[in-house]
Formats: sequence, C-alpha cells, structure tokens
Amino acid sequence: MSQIARRHSRQVRVGNILVGGDAPVVVQSMTNTDTVDITATVNQVQALAEAGSELVRITVNTLEAAAAVPRIRDRLDALGCRVPLIGDFHFNGHKLLTQVPECAEALAKLRINPGNLGRGNKRDEQFATLIEVACRYNKPVRIGVNWGSLDQALAVRMMDDNARLPQPEDAEVVMRRAMIASALESAKKAEELGLGGDKIILSCKMSRVQDLIAVYQDLASACDYPLHLGLTEAGMGSKGIVASTAALSVLLQQGIGDTIRISLTPEPGGDRTKEVQVGQEILQALGLRAFTPQVTACPGCGRTTSTVFQELAQNIETYLRNQMPVWRGQYDGVESMQVAVMGCVVNGPGESKHANIGISLPGTGEVPVAPVYVDGEKTITLKGDRIAQEFQAIVEDYVRSHYRAA
Repeated sequence: MSQIARRHSRQVRVGNILVGGDAPVVVQSMTNTDTVDITATVNQVQALAEAGSELVRITVNTLEAAAAVPRIRDRLDALGCRVPLIGDFHFNGHKLLTQVPECAEALAKLRINPGNLGRGNKRDEQFATLIEVACRYNKPVRIGVNWGSLDQALAVRMMDDNARLPQPEDAEVVMRRAMIASALESAKKAEELGLGGDKIILSCKMSRVQDLIAVYQDLASACDYPLHLGLTEAGMGSKGIVASTAALSVLLQQGIGDTIRISLTPEPGGDRTKEVQVGQEILQALGLRAFTPQVTACPGCGRTTSTVFQELAQNIETYLRNQMPVWRGQYDGVESMQVAVMGCVVNGPGESKHANIGISLPGTGEVPVAPVYVDGEKTITLKGDRIAQEFQAIVEDYVRSHYRAA
C-alpha cells in the first residue's frame, strides 16, 4: 500500500468501525429509500454493505422514520449485517431524538448540520438538545456544514466584517472561511456541552472542486478532528465521478480525510452501490486501501479490432468483484491480486508478466492462441471458444493456492 503520510487526527469509534488516527480511510454511503419503508431500507443498506460500504447513513426526518430506525437495526442484525447506521438529521432532529429515544440507541452516529437548526437562541437550544442526546447515549456526532445551508447569521457577520476592511477579500474566500468557522465553533460548543473531542467528526462539503480542496486544506490545518470528505451534489454519471475523484484525490494525497462518500446522483434505475464502488476505486488507485483484485486491460487500437479481449476483461472484472464478498471471508490478501487481460503482442506479454495472473490475447492477424502467465512465468497457452472459462478457472486455482485461509 501507499506510503502517503496521513494527517494526525483523533480517533473516533463509530459502532465497530474506527475513524481517524492511524485507521484506514473508511468508505461511507447513504440510502435513498424512504426510511419508513423498512423492507426497502433494509434491502438497500444490506446491498450497500455487501458492496463494501463500511458506514451507511439513513434519513431521519419524521417521527415515523425515527420509529422505523430500531426496527431497521433489528432486521439488519437478524440478517447478520452489522454495518453501523448513521442518522441524518435536519431541522427537527432535536424533537425526533427526544421523542423517540430508541432511535438514538439504535444509531451508531448522529449527523447534524448547524445551518439547519434555526437562528439565535433557538439554534443554540436545539443544538444543545442534540448534543445532550449524543452524550446520554454515548454516540459520536458528525458536525456537517454544507455550502447550500450555511448558517446565514454567521455568513452575514463575516461578510460585514470583511466589508469594513481597507482591502476586503473576495466574497468566495470569506464564504469558505465562514464554512470553517461554523464547523469549528460548533465543535467547540459541543465540547463545552460535554461531548468528548473523541466523539466529533467534521465535514465542510462544497459543490465545486477547488472550493472543496481549499476549505479542507484550511480545516485540516486548524484542528485535529477526523474529517469526512465528499463533494456535495457531485452530479450524475462520469461528471460526478470525475469531479469527486479530482477533489478527493488531491486531499487524500495530502493525507487529508478519514471517511469519504461519493455523492452520485443515480441514473434512472441505476444501482445505488455505484457510489461505494467509486469510493473504493479512488482509495485503491491511490494505494491507500485494497478492496478487490485489479484488472489491467489495454484500451485497444487498430491491432485489436476483435472485441474478444474487451469482453474477457469485462467478464473477469465483474467476476472478481462478485467473488470478493465470498473470498473476503475465506482468503487473506486476495484483494491485492493483480490480473492482466491484454489485447495483442505489443504490450500483452510484458504486462501479463508483471501481474499475478495475465493473459495475452491475439490481436488482428496474430496466431489465435492466448499465452497465460502466472507470477511472471508462462504456464499454458489457451485456444478455442472456452478461453474465458478456462482463464477464470486458472484465477480460481491461483486464489486457492496462493492466499492464506482467513
């Protein structure tokens, strides 16, 4: 794994997961079901957990949703799904948690947004109630400041102070500072109310890449709380993936970030677990974590007019990802395996030799055979219509013979 130096932070326990300190960066996700629909929410939480989400956040916005949370937790436990649940509270969390204390007990963490807790004394009272509940049930809290719901009183005050300066700074700079001030002031207040510093995680989510990078760099230098990273409202498809990857990669490379969430808008009928996969792939590409064997595949060119290698690469990658929930419990270290599926003689043999297992398929006009390399040595040459199945069997044999039983 990578030697990226992680920023020093406190460590917070969220259920059975450690966040911050020297713990690995954690992948988090969020359901988009109606929490009142217990069956749908349980099914989605389980799917996210099976995809590799180590923390799952659920919306708690009504009394009915709050009442559903303990039942969701019980159903998940009965299924053997121990993933910690995080309650997402806005506007009325203080009422929900006091009126349905079972909800607070069932959750592993509370997520609150200072900008959505009212104004003035009302805000202070509601914030205090939330922190008191967290203290009573020994729950950590993520104080999550969002660009779209920043405390307006704080923002106006800082804008006014800036306007009085001989050389006022750009409004966007002031807004970034207001985000950080909101998070740090809220954390300080939480500690004054009795919440331990080892129970606080901070986030300052922005919707633009450069804003996110700038805010987290400043926030990381100003505190030692664990930080949750995420580009809020990242968007759909490749746009959301690219923007999230660009922002989070810069920060993670600098050692900033203890949990991450990829806030993708699902395409109609799309799979919610996509955000988990993207988060894992960012961490694995940076060398910070290993989640699933990696497939190296060439992009194709005029030498590879056949789609055989593309289909094989796709089939192998899908097979490896689908097998990981099984292998993870059976074999130690299998997530670090490297597999190469190459399309012609130019780079095929070389890349295949560098992988744990590699296959070099024939390009256009080449002899229709596919040499297979295991740990750098050519072991067998495949041919015919069953290359994919035979190569998959070789991968399975390699896993059984090279990775220690868990």
